[in-house]
Amino acid sequence: MGLYRDSGVVLRSHLLGEADKIVTLLTYDNGLLRAVAKGVRRTRSKFGARLEPMSHVDLQLHTGRSLDIVTQAEALHPFAQYVGADYARYTAGTAIVETAMRLLPVEREPSPALYHLLVGGLHALTVTRREPGLVLDAFALRSLAVAGYGPGFDSCTRCGAPGPHSAVALDAGGVVCPLCRTPGVAHVPPESVALLGHLLSGDWEAAEASEDWARRRASGVVTSLLQWHLEQGVRSLRLVERP
Repeated sequence: MGLYRDSGVVLRSHLLGEADKIVTLLTYDNGLLRAVAKGVRRTRSKFGARLEPMSHVDLQLHTGRSLDIVTQAEALHPFAQYVGADYARYTAGTAIVETAMRLLPVEREPSPALYHLLVGGLHALTVTRREPGLVLDAFALRSLAVAGYGPGFDSCTRCGAPGPHSAVALDAGGVVCPLCRTPGVAHVPPESVALLGHLLSGDWEAAEASEDWARRRASGVVTSLLQWHLEQGVRSLRLVERP
């Protein structure tokens, strides 16, 4: 391919040698991508600060033998700079980018929907400055839907019986009716089920009107759904502050 351009969000970075970094990105055209950014740790580097996790950048890259090489990086949205002094937003953003990375385990598979969802989530977190926990949970639910897991909180996810329902079955991916409920399925308060639906659909006015206790129960469901579908926890979630 030689030289090519792409836009992406930095998910994480690792030190390489004395002055370089390996950056992992979710890009628009190439999906999950790892590339070497040479010399970015030097004080005179032109684009070192632009390749911090959560940064949205326009990139020029050169095809390498194993890893491509970043030759140019221009900031599109410096999301990382907006959350540096805000612990709640920083930890929520860290969990968001880790979730995106875990949902794309295979490199070079484009996922424009997840890319746009990630940019939108970081924008809501840092620019619109919505409540961090709600942004994180909304991103997690929508990213699961984009990945094909399709959580549902309206009708029964097993038989389609219209809701509202107050039991959430992880293996079914959402609420189940009394007839489809099996032993061990958790009861979730109606207010929390409604909040999950608002976050999935993007009804921010209704979501932000929710009570803290309902948000905590909804967050527990989101965490359980992520762990169920990803078969491993998102480690950054342990650092996220909840109301």
